[in-house]
Formats: sequence, C-alpha cells, structure tokens
Amino acid sequence: MLPTPGFHHLHLNSVNPDAAIDFYVRQFASTAKASWGGLPALKSPNNVMVLFTKVDTAPAIEPQTAIWHFGWHVTDIRKNLETFRSRREVKLLPLYTTDEGGSVQISSDTWPVTGGALGLTKAQIADAKAKGVKPAGGGGFAYMQGPDSVIVEYQGDFPAERFNHVHLYQDDPFCAQLWYQKHLNAPAMPGRTSDTPVTEANCKVARGPDRTWPALGQDGMFRTPRAAVMFGDVALTWYARQGDQPLAGTRGHLADHIAFSVTNLDAWVAKLRGEGVTFLEQPYKLGDTRAVMIEGPSREALELVEIR
Repeated sequence: MLPTPGFHHLHLNSVNPDAAIDFYVRQFASTAKASWGGLPALKSPNNVMVLFTKVDTAPAIEPQTAIWHFGWHVTDIRKNLETFRSRREVKLLPLYTTDEGGSVQISSDTWPVTGGALGLTKAQIADAKAKGVKPAGGGGFAYMQGPDSVIVEYQGDFPAERFNHVHLYQDDPFCAQLWYQKHLNAPAMPGRTSDTPVTEANCKVARGPDRTWPALGQDGMFRTPRAAVMFGDVALTWYARQGDQPLAGTRGHLADHIAFSVTNLDAWVAKLRGEGVTFLEQPYKLGDTRAVMIEGPSREALELVEIR
C-alpha cells in the first residue's frame, strides 16, 4: 500500500498575497514569508505552507464549499488574545453562547463541555445554568477574520505554535472518512470515529437534530456526526454541512484547494484512476515538479504534489 501523503499546503486566492502573508507573520511569530513553485507562501515550522494565487477581485466565500476554516496551535491563547486585541488590523470574531445572544472570545469562557464534544445543546446549557456550572477558563479555541474574509482559528495551550488543521464540512461525514481512508490511505483521527463500525453500506448518518453553542453564528451549529483524518501532524476534521444544499466546488473560491505531498505521482495516479476517483486536472507541471488535481467526496479540490 502506498504510504499516506504528507500535508503540503492549503491554497488560498487573495487580492493581495503579500499583504496577507505579512498579516499572518505578524500574528503568528513562528511563521515566515517564503515562496514555493513560483507562488508566494507562508511557511509554518512543521514544514507545511499556505500558498497564494493573486486574483483581481475578492475571492468568493459563498455559496458554502467543503472548506470552512484553518487553524493554528498556539502556546498561550489568552496571551494571544490580549495581543490581538491591541492590534487594529485584527478582527476578532465572537463565539455566541446561546441563540438569545451573549458571546465570549474564547470557548473556555462559557459553560464547559463533556465527552469530547465542542458544544452544548439548549437542554445541556439549561442544565448547566441550573447547576451553577462555571466556565473552566484556561485554554480553548477562538477565531479571527483574516485577509480576504478568511476565518482563522487559534487554539491553546500547546507546546509549540504551528499550523495544525483544516476544518471542513462534508455532505456525509463518515462516508467522507471512509473515502479518505480508501483513496488516500489516511488514518482516522482518534476520537473522531463512529461508535459502531462503519462501511460504505451504512456510512450515511443523518445530521443530529440539535444545534450547539458556543458557535460563530448566533443560531448555533450542528456538530454531529463528526469525523476526521490525519496527514502527518495536520488534521482534516469536519462536521456535517450546516445547510440543506449540497456543498459547492472549491475551485475559484477563497480556499481553492488542499495539497498533499507524494513521492511517486505516477503510482498514485494509477491507484486513483483504478478506483474511479474524479480527476479535475490531469498531471501538470508545478514549479520544478509535477502535480495532479482530484475531487474529494464533497467537491473539495485535492492536489497531489510530487516531492522526491
């Protein structure tokens, strides 16, 4: 079996890539401005990148695609928050605590969750209020709006600052997990699998009926079912899509595609063709190497880059 690809980069469209990179370098001290394949890049210390293509008009953020946001681990989220509050270029995003209003800027400043979930339902919030449960404080997750209206998550407290995940939506989360396992040999993320064995025959699981908080939208968000896979130390993690419409393709949108590194592109092309995977672009030259573009289970564009 071919080895799991490495996470290579997230590719964004931007009206001003240089300004965008300068923004990230200022907010995340571990990052550095770079270039790769003739494109401007932001480099994270774990050897992954965000690449940029310059576009003339603001890249589309609607309709919703599979790619929702991306994020960093930070070593002290509360220190980061205080720093970001002092910077006029940073727009911090509120995390709403109920559908009636009220918000916090770090998830741990509202009612604590249990069992690995990242939010509470209305009933669970009412129970926490009745019991006088207090926020746990400390680390958690928070969001800012970056250049080109991108959503950036930062989480803490971790041993080192680094790019750590891309968060997606999927039409069928467990089916998507099986797709990445089958076609890209990606291991499932521990704790993000079904409680019962899942096969292609039973992977379609209805979205949970309850919205949860804290959430970026005041009306809350659906967090079940959820699933994830790993590419090295970077997670692709996802929830079910939030609306009723199928997700749009990612090409040409703000987050254009996700790229993985492979050592033998021809072997991967043969494998994926044999498995009936959709090819968006046949093998093409990319900088000093080659790449191919395929389509994931919810129309997310995925690039395989040959790195020898």
